[in-house]
Amino acid sequence: MRISICAVGRLRAGPEKNLLDDYLTRFDRTGRALGLGPARVIEVEDKKNAGMSAEGALLRKALPKGAVICTLDERGRVMSSPDFAKKLGGWRDAGRQDLALIIGGADGIDPNLKAEADFSISFGSMVWPHMLVRVMLAEQLYRATTILSGGPYHRV
Repeated sequence: MRISICAVGRLRAGPEKNLLDDYLTRFDRTGRALGLGPARVIEVEDKKNAGMSAEGALLRKALPKGAVICTLDERGRVMSSPDFAKKLGGWRDAGRQDLALIIGGADGIDPNLKAEADFSISFGSMVWPHMLVRVMLAEQLYRATTILSGGPYHRV
């Protein structure tokens, strides 16, 4: 199952980008044998500052056809890492080819796009900087592969 992290805004070179790349590389290596990956980041930018609906339209265009759509939203479901791993494994086992994980812009995700989502997850009730959310998500993707592969510190 291919993974697309679809995000509003550009992540520039720096520590967050380095961490993101590191965790996605780890995910790709570990996930390959599990039928997960590759992972890619798709960035969209509303250069006209037309707002959340314009960002939603750009994100919608970036989504792979037929993908499971999962938003990251503070009102989404809070999950443990093993539960997230089970969710990924379930989508994979159901034969889903693509998963799109959506990270909105400063104002969040367009309500119309949110309504189209198959699932929504939260990293807690706090609002996190969107650039850090990318890193946290990439780390959880990598952690999910270690859980699904029966890593020594995680048992499903």
